[in-house]
Amino acid sequence: MGASEGIEFGEDRMQFGENGLIPAVVQDAESGEVLMLAYMNQSSLAKTLETGETWFYSRRRGELWHKGETSGNVQLVRELRLDCDGDALVVRVTQIGSGACHTGRRSCFHRVLSRDSAGSLRIEFREGSASSADGEAMTAAILFDLYDVILDRRARPVEGSYTCYLFREGIDKILKKVGEESAETIIAAKNGSRAEIVYETADLLYHLLVTLAFFGIHPSEVFRELSRRR
Repeated sequence: MGASEGIEFGEDRMQFGENGLIPAVVQDAESGEVLMLAYMNQSSLAKTLETGETWFYSRRRGELWHKGETSGNVQLVRELRLDCDGDALVVRVTQIGSGACHTGRRSCFHRVLSRDSAGSLRIEFREGSASSADGEAMTAAILFDLYDVILDRRARPVEGSYTCYLFREGIDKILKKVGEESAETIIAAKNGSRAEIVYETADLLYHLLVTLAFFGIHPSEVFRELSRRR
């Protein structure tokens, strides 16, 4: 595809470069934080629009790739914006999991360029993200962290671990606990105690994650279903 070729939308025209690619800046839809930069071709753009999750084109591997396919850190697409020249995209997403960067950080842009007192260029590593919503994002990521711990306990049992005990007892015991924790959450809500509700909801979420782990279902699958319904 040549630089002059593109996809037309009424009076607008989407321009792909001579390599058939268009840069896509991925941005958190809520906080506005820039998460990563990748490239799309017409096929990956079509897959993104079709699935509601980000797909890109790898210049190094020469193939399409689905963000989060192996890590579970998928990106649920909220909006795609085309710039005034039609040659760049902003993809506004809800980031699932620990983050967009392969290093485990939320954003790929975690290094800050500055000059030291001698005028030399320096690079500083900033742990975490610059977003004010970062605390909330990392709090949501605890579900994925906990799920990974649950999987690890199943694969490598630890003496005295309650999680290991549940897997050893089997699905009937796990489901019994889900039922018990559901009832306790209901009672807490009836009592109107915020502290009780939070505590019992945490218990319920933990046992639901154990149930998902028992069947090999990643929490991101539940988030995708919630996104589809929304």
